[in-house]
Amino acid sequence: MSKKLLIAIIIVVVLAVAIATYYFTYLAQPKRVAALVIGVTDKVTDIDPSNAYDFFTWEVLSNTMEGLVKYKPGTDQIVPAIAVNWTVEDGGRVWIFKLRNNVKFCDGRSVTAQDVVRSVKRVMKINGDPAWLVTDFVDDVIALDDYTVKFVLSKPVGYFLSVLATPPYFPVHPSYPDDKIVSDATWGGAGPYCIKEFKRDEYMVLETNPYYYGEKPKTGRVIIRFYRDATSLRLAIENGEVDIAWRTLRPQDYVDLAKKTNLVVERVPGSFIRYVVINVNMSPVNNVLVRRAIAAAINRSEIASKVFYGAMEPLYSLVPMGMWSHIDVFKNVYGEGPNLELAKSLLKQAGYSEANKLKIELWYTPTHYGDTEADVATLLKTQLEATGLIDVTIKSAEWSTYVDNARNGRMMLSLLGWYPDYIDPDDFLTPFLKTGANKWTGSRYSNSTVDQLLEQASIEVDQAKRAQLYEQVQKILADDVPFIPLLQGSLTIVHSKNVGGVQLGPTMLLYYYTIYKS
Repeated sequence: MSKKLLIAIIIVVVLAVAIATYYFTYLAQPKRVAALVIGVTDKVTDIDPSNAYDFFTWEVLSNTMEGLVKYKPGTDQIVPAIAVNWTVEDGGRVWIFKLRNNVKFCDGRSVTAQDVVRSVKRVMKINGDPAWLVTDFVDDVIALDDYTVKFVLSKPVGYFLSVLATPPYFPVHPSYPDDKIVSDATWGGAGPYCIKEFKRDEYMVLETNPYYYGEKPKTGRVIIRFYRDATSLRLAIENGEVDIAWRTLRPQDYVDLAKKTNLVVERVPGSFIRYVVINVNMSPVNNVLVRRAIAAAINRSEIASKVFYGAMEPLYSLVPMGMWSHIDVFKNVYGEGPNLELAKSLLKQAGYSEANKLKIELWYTPTHYGDTEADVATLLKTQLEATGLIDVTIKSAEWSTYVDNARNGRMMLSLLGWYPDYIDPDDFLTPFLKTGANKWTGSRYSNSTVDQLLEQASIEVDQAKRAQLYEQVQKILADDVPFIPLLQGSLTIVHSKNVGGVQLGPTMLLYYYTIYKS
């Protein structure tokens, strides 16, 4: 064998080894996708829209499934999703949706009108926790053809699109059984992400749905890590174990983490509200002058800063800031507060004085809203007693007793909070102010004019006209004062500086598909 041939053979062998090494090291291996890691102290309940009824699970469902319509991230604006358009007939009782013909589940199977019908009727049949969002509104749902769905409502509902955007209306993969809840299901729906792995209370791995009809997620792989408490989540974001710390750290944690140069703390208004309930049938707060005086004496900004370190914001209506139709009715009538001179004047008109003080009871529940609740009650007592004409006795009860007390009208003033079921002003007014619907609050409030306005708004399809009606209701609220809005929970998220695309808004859900790492 010649020397030249030997050299040629050696070169060929070396090249072959190099090519093989490169192939098995890189090309033959699964592609690695840069992951976004999100840390939470929340827990997933049922990854099944027929029984999921908590905000974090709804967040997961909203990233792995999709309905006929959805919210534009960061807003309360409803936009087409699986449905490309729709029409309203019979005065608002019939809604007909035309589906896109390119929507697919994670396994490539097409989503049809029959899938929508089966999924909605499945929720009705199983009758789990969120089923009322369907059964209270829908009489029937019908597939007119493969890509047309017809909803027949029990009565016209002007905010039906808001209800339709909730997970009970999401079409689910055919693997979900018709009559059984599957809590750990990973089949998902037709959303931007697919669930690749899930180990309850430890982690969940999401990857892009390769068949998603819309814009592809900014990040192909998302890992959600579940943490035991706020302390361990804070350590995780400080140590770089997670890119995002979300739901929920303590108010002081946000203050401390904002000082870290490698982290960003973002805060926007959410739609969680806190308020005082007044039993309008109980003496002496059955006097509207007394209720107005209490409203005038409250300093919301002081509560927000001293108790919540700015994690909550002053609220002057039951309809939260950032939602259409919101007006600062309590600020317009009573000022930002405290307006002690107005409070004193109203109390004196009601017959009270330094020698004959108004005596009231203020209730709170010590654990349901966290360990800050006693501080809220104490500060409210201080603010009201600053009038010199009010004596406040603070009382408390654990949640089960507290709820029973409210239902049976046993509390004079009480502290409560509200997370919306659907993003619409109706959900912040009807459950509180409509006769009978508000029994759970303990307010005992009833006003026939308000009832008529709310009923009129519920069947009105034109949003501008609905807004005018809700503004009238809010003005009556500030005049009658059966409730005093206090605070609106802002949404706060902590993330690394290289994270962008976070869009928080009134839905209080984090949409992972807009987020990216630079």
